[in-house]
Amino acid sequence: MRHSGRVNQQEWDELKAAAVEVMGRAYAPYSHYSVGAAARVDDGRVVVGCNVENAAYGVVLCAECGLVSQLYASGGGRLTHFVCVNGAGEIIMPCGRCRQLLFEHGGRDLLVWTVSGVKPMSEVLPDAFGPDDLNDLATREGTQ
Repeated sequence: MRHSGRVNQQEWDELKAAAVEVMGRAYAPYSHYSVGAAARVDDGRVVVGCNVENAAYGVVLCAECGLVSQLYASGGGRLTHFVCVNGAGEIIMPCGRCRQLLFEHGGRDLLVWTVSGVKPMSEVLPDAFGPDDLNDLATREGTQ
């Protein structure tokens, strides 16, 4: 069953609740900053992720990475709606790296519940570089 694309406040609250629940399973013994993320997929599924730290600090797995991994492990698709919370259950913004990851798997129209309300990814990451840029370049190089 495909999701209509429209999400009411109750559905946003359910996504946030899923993010809070998975945040409770985060592994953050070094920073003590747990993060949970939840997103709706274009087929109606909900995927989640939490951060997983490592003693080698640079190889931390962000909650968004886990979420995208679950997206593909459970059948793929496109993200349509996304929310991310901290250990207190408050809405937080994904870092720049994770915004790029979300753009790759949800595109410009992905709706993100931000600290200043729901916004499309085109506003969260304006003028983003993505797969279309690579395709355009490959097409131009192929014609030369």
